[in-house]
Amino acid sequence: MDNENQQTPDTPTSQTPKSPAATPTSQHSNGPAGTPTSQTPATPAAQAGAPSSSHPSAQHSAPRPRPIPATRPPLREENTIFIGKKPTMGYVLAAVTQFQTGAPWVKLKARGQIISKAVDVAEIVRHKFLTDMRVDSISIGTEEVENEDGTKSKVSTIEIILKK
Repeated sequence: MDNENQQTPDTPTSQTPKSPAATPTSQHSNGPAGTPTSQTPATPAAQAGAPSSSHPSAQHSAPRPRPIPATRPPLREENTIFIGKKPTMGYVLAAVTQFQTGAPWVKLKARGQIISKAVDVAEIVRHKFLTDMRVDSISIGTEEVENEDGTKSKVSTIEIILKK
């Protein structure tokens, strides 16, 4: 009777693994050459060692090269700091760093309720860190912004240029 539970090489094995450790597709097992196996159920071909077409490396033979932009993106201007929701001192540090690396001027840009933070950044840089800085120009304006619901609203903007 004990011989009935033993498997011989000629006896086909069950397709359903008895425990998660027994399956070749568990999260912790590795496939050929140490690559992680896919999370899909094992097929007979995958169990035999043949590559599965659902494996990510089987779908792409080589990584795609990233396109190189011909010019910089339009929002990324040189020596410009866009003031946002981060702490004020982070923007102060960015402005001081720009000047320390040799920039002759720094432009602070903000809009909406963040305008007061841009003024704070300019004043902290001028009075606490780099006392030889001066405000070269201040520009104010209005931008029309489309909301999530499709309506348009107007938002105030400010640009403050600091120079040595």
